[in-house]
Amino acid sequence: MKLVGITGSIGCGKTTIARIINKLGYSVFDVDGWVRRIYFDKKFLQVLEFNFPGTVENGVANKRTLRNIVFSDHKKLKLLESLIHPFLKENLKKTIRINAKHDDLFFLDVALLFEMKWDKYCDFILVADVDYEIQKQRVMDRDNVSAEDFDKINNVQIKNSDKIALADIVVNTDKNKNLLKAELIEIINGLENCYDKRNCF
Repeated sequence: MKLVGITGSIGCGKTTIARIINKLGYSVFDVDGWVRRIYFDKKFLQVLEFNFPGTVENGVANKRTLRNIVFSDHKKLKLLESLIHPFLKENLKKTIRINAKHDDLFFLDVALLFEMKWDKYCDFILVADVDYEIQKQRVMDRDNVSAEDFDKINNVQIKNSDKIALADIVVNTDKNKNLLKAELIEIINGLENCYDKRNCF
């Protein structure tokens, strides 16, 4: 098993890359999907309401309220992460155990790869990148948030320039999807034939 971590700051195109790779027939583990599932877990919702009163209404988490709390208070954000990350790490370890014997490429779509120190589980790391102003506009349009809200979200993540410094591969996503797909096919072909990244990139 060769595990490729796909990461990048919010709005940089990480998810677009992951979707293209998945459509090419490769397994992509969506960590955002793992997070979404935990918010339907009744035990987790009880813990969430205990630690963040007023964020669970009629058995449903109010993510907008929760987001406003954690992105305005760094300590609250760390508290939320301490509740979620152990669940995610267990999922990751289980996924690796299940697929360890397969001699294939697998991809891990995870925004906080470096923040959670998951880079140690990956054989290769691909970072999505784009000009800051494009990144900002993408997030504002997609999530219907203000420039101020974007800054709050972006500022709690490691800078994309720092992620790039730790990457094996960097993909600029400011191009049409056909060109992006062609670039990714070339990268994947290289990854499939690479067994020592010191001699590959």
